[in-house]
Amino acid sequence: MSSISRKLSVLSGTVAALALAATGAQGAVAQPAEQAEANVFMTTDQAPGWASQNGGTNGGAGADAQSTYTVANRQELMAALENHGERDKPKIIYVSGTIQGNQAADGTLLGEQDYAPGYDVAKYLSCFGEDGTWSDQSHEYCGQQRRARVTGSNALKRQSEISIPSNTTLVGLGEDAGFVQSNIMLHLAHNVVLRNLSLEAPVDYFSSWDPWDGEDGAWNARFDAISSVTSTNIWVDHVTLGDGRYLDRDAPTGPNGAPMNRHDGLFDMKDGTDFVTLSNSHLLNHDKTMLIGSGDDNADTDAGRLRVSIIGNYFEGIQERAPRVRYGQVHVANNYFQGRVNDPDSPVTSTAAGGYHYFLGLGYQSQVFSERNAFDYTGPGADASVAVYVWNANNFHDEGSWFNQQPADLDAIAAGQYEQRAAQASGDPLPDWATKGFSNQLDWTPPYGFTAMDTASGVKHHAKTATGAGVLEVAAP
Repeated sequence: MSSISRKLSVLSGTVAALALAATGAQGAVAQPAEQAEANVFMTTDQAPGWASQNGGTNGGAGADAQSTYTVANRQELMAALENHGERDKPKIIYVSGTIQGNQAADGTLLGEQDYAPGYDVAKYLSCFGEDGTWSDQSHEYCGQQRRARVTGSNALKRQSEISIPSNTTLVGLGEDAGFVQSNIMLHLAHNVVLRNLSLEAPVDYFSSWDPWDGEDGAWNARFDAISSVTSTNIWVDHVTLGDGRYLDRDAPTGPNGAPMNRHDGLFDMKDGTDFVTLSNSHLLNHDKTMLIGSGDDNADTDAGRLRVSIIGNYFEGIQERAPRVRYGQVHVANNYFQGRVNDPDSPVTSTAAGGYHYFLGLGYQSQVFSERNAFDYTGPGADASVAVYVWNANNFHDEGSWFNQQPADLDAIAAGQYEQRAAQASGDPLPDWATKGFSNQLDWTPPYGFTAMDTASGVKHHAKTATGAGVLEVAAP
């Protein structure tokens, strides 16, 4: 059995190693009392939070030697996922180096023109008239550009999507293991563990422009870094997720004067996904970060599901959806959120600062329990309202969170936002959420054991020293 050792600077400034098992072995590791606060999430290799329920989440634990792999490229990974024709049998896959999702069978790396020869985003945009409508007759090339965009998008999906089957542990070796231009897809999967991996959000060369989306129009990219669709018992731990080399600020400018959005979510969950934990991870420099529940009308798939824990993570330069929730019972605990109004890479601009960004998004029938999160937000116009944004939620509760290292009343902020939204609601009759009222009481409590760090400095220290890929040291099998 291979082992994972975790190194971190403890509160006293010394370095401690915490032994873990890559295969999901149980057992807490003794540690000095002064380290307990910093190490609270890492005392065992068992999945914490909601992923510990419904039988628990241990991925490929118990895999035999024939179902244990080390892979270094996309072709080797795809073969390992097939697992000798037994995709759902327990398997452990160690990732060595960077997996290129756009790597063709002959080893070459595919680009935009390989997926859609002749596609040109400037020509595509020129086919929209001044009133925002598309016409194939706007220019002689418009029909070809429309078809090329759709063809290219479908080809990119086939190439970049990596479907992870049930009972799989995918873990990175070393500090540079991970994925670029890949959509990690969990579709109808059960019991999957992803650890110690860096994922650069895939670039959508064929993002579509919708002039009617919002007041100014919007781009709609197609591909997430991680997508969970109708999947259960997922543990994502010590991963780094971000836009990497392809920040939106550097993208071509769209009709609304803003850069083209070439990324969708970092980790989106929908269609009845359930029993998920994201822990000890670093998410940075991204717009639409984490969507939980895809639509208000999806009660048939999402009501009573979407139970998710978001514990001990570092959200840096995240502009929105950290997360945005519909329906789910979501526990957001001991996370550190850091944003700056004038950040050169990924500015976070709240409504108070003249923008629309936020951290926790409360949507229809959501039940979000926020516990001792630390929000540090600076720059002109920065204020604590960036922490929470209410659409049509009726319930939310926070215990003990901080804004700029001082206690913050997120319950009052959320209740005030609800009153504003309800006062602006229209229709006859009014929508149900606008007449139901708002409560800082929830209909659920976490069914698992959890002891939160109780200082803002502890939460920040954990985020800065113990999150993301490369913190775990993974020994090869």
